[in-house]
Amino acid sequence: MSEPVVSRCATVEEAVERAADVLAATPDGARTIHGRAHVALSGGSAARVFDLLGPKLPDWREVHLWYGDERIVPLDDPESNHRLATEHLDAPDATWHPVRTELGAVGAAEAYSEEFGETTLDVAFNGMGPDGHTASLFPGFAQVQAEGICLPVHDSPKPPPDRVTLSLPVLNAAHRIVLFVTGAEKAPMLARVLAGPDPAVPASLLRREHLEIIADAAALDG
Repeated sequence: MSEPVVSRCATVEEAVERAADVLAATPDGARTIHGRAHVALSGGSAARVFDLLGPKLPDWREVHLWYGDERIVPLDDPESNHRLATEHLDAPDATWHPVRTELGAVGAAEAYSEEFGETTLDVAFNGMGPDGHTASLFPGFAQVQAEGICLPVHDSPKPPPDRVTLSLPVLNAAHRIVLFVTGAEKAPMLARVLAGPDPAVPASLLRREHLEIIADAAALDG
């Protein structure tokens, strides 16, 4: 079994810089190969990465921006991943793919699945919660083992309760996967990710041979 690349950063700031560098480097290579790039964004702590990412990639043409997950709230709601991304990521000429949250979780998942189609992501940028979830794939939820493209999530253990998430097969099909983890509160679960695949820790199920874990010292050392 291949092991993930672990980029150890002394500080959160260094981890943010590394993540922004990785995301900025991917589109040019993808566009050289097939004329476009497909990137899946996350929410939460990603805002600081997005702040740095915009200026690092001067040409956003033919870059398609998707979401690894989204909360079922209006797109201008403070809880919306799309709002967070558009407020922090300066990506002129990029093609944005917001989730149609007005359709509810089931309808939004169906619509996003149709829009996504047979797309293969060039890079999937993921965070991880202290419980080991990534995207909106939560421990013990059926979505962790589900097939399909985009899945509805109800009764999320963290608010808001209704969400949609790309499936694990879609995330794992990405040419490159980034798991961005900072903070001592995530150290116990990151240790479990590093120990190997474990169905109780969804983030550990990301495809290891395509995975780079970018983490600060606090998350790696506890």
